[in-house]
Amino acid sequence: MRPVKHIVMWNLRGETEHERSANIEKLKSAFEGLRSIIPGLLKLEIGVDFSKIDYACDVVLYSEFDSVESLEGYAIHPAHLQVREALGNVRTTRHQVDYFM
Repeated sequence: MRPVKHIVMWNLRGETEHERSANIEKLKSAFEGLRSIIPGLLKLEIGVDFSKIDYACDVVLYSEFDSVESLEGYAIHPAHLQVREALGNVRTTRHQVDYFM
């Protein structure tokens, strides 16, 4: 088994800075809650962009899994699916990269 890195970046909804910040905190809290729940999840970090440049994403999820199978299990894990559903209308764009360590 080869460890895997899973990186996802999002832009979030919010007509005001306050609304966008609230959505960022909602996303951050939801994903951080998965840390002790997902089998094979080795590391999970949520980063919030501070540069505010026009081509930057708002938030990045950096995670490491012990195998591709664990990453695949994460994708269909009920706790992850709950997070995805709860945040579905908060995101405007999503980018993802998975690669071997």
